Amino acid sequence: MVRIVSLALLMAAWFIGSQLAGPRMLPDPQAVALMIVEEARSGALAFNLGATLARVAVAFALAMALGSALGLAMGRYRIVDRLGDPWLVVLLNLPALVIIVLAYVWAGLTETAAIAAVALNKLPIATVTVREGARSLDRGLDEMAQVFGMSAWTRMRHIVLPQLAPYLAAAARSGLSLVWKIVLIVELLGRPNGVGFEIGVAFQLFDVTKILTYALAFVAVMLVIETFLVQPLERHVSRWRPKAA
Repeated sequence: MVRIVSLALLMAAWFIGSQLAGPRMLPDPQAVALMIVEEARSGALAFNLGATLARVAVAFALAMALGSALGLAMGRYRIVDRLGDPWLVVLLNLPALVIIVLAYVWAGLTETAAIAAVALNKLPIATVTVREGARSLDRGLDEMAQVFGMSAWTRMRHIVLPQLAPYLAAAARSGLSLVWKIVLIVELLGRPNGVGFEIGVAFQLFDVTKILTYALAFVAVMLVIETFLVQPLERHVSRWRPKAA
């Protein structure tokens, strides 16, 4: 109920703002809704959303896989941590725009360059989060696994991953929001389709209605993913932890 009231207040504020600013600066909710319907009927909305979501999925999976492996290694082995930490500091402080531009300059305006740029921006955050989780692993459980002669895979599945699960969920949740924002920049700068590309074209035409159409449509998709996929997964992987009093 509270969320419905909050949404109603937002829509009311939007409508009032559109009346004060004028339709050119801030179109009202009805105009944006009609544009969404028009883009959906033409197939452009689904096509561009699909292109962007595909890039998000590939870049996110790549960054999470590499970041988790690096973070686990850095958290468990001091020499790896010392070797990798300077690189993490550089990547964490290097602006996303610089990485994107360099990727396009070095590899061309290709899909590979776009996905690599997005994944590289997400990689250090996933690595740092998982590294902190690896540092907090229970050494006693490791010793128990050695005593019982567990294989590397069994140890990873039943001892390491359950302890890392909350950190992996946190890295996934924060990383997903970062990845889709960077994907839009990548598309705006160098791809021929996607939500970012459409927003870039609309910006050149000063078409605020179309900007809001694609922005709100994609935000809605990401909210659905967050609500029905990310949050349930996070609760599932953390179910073994004791509840706070």
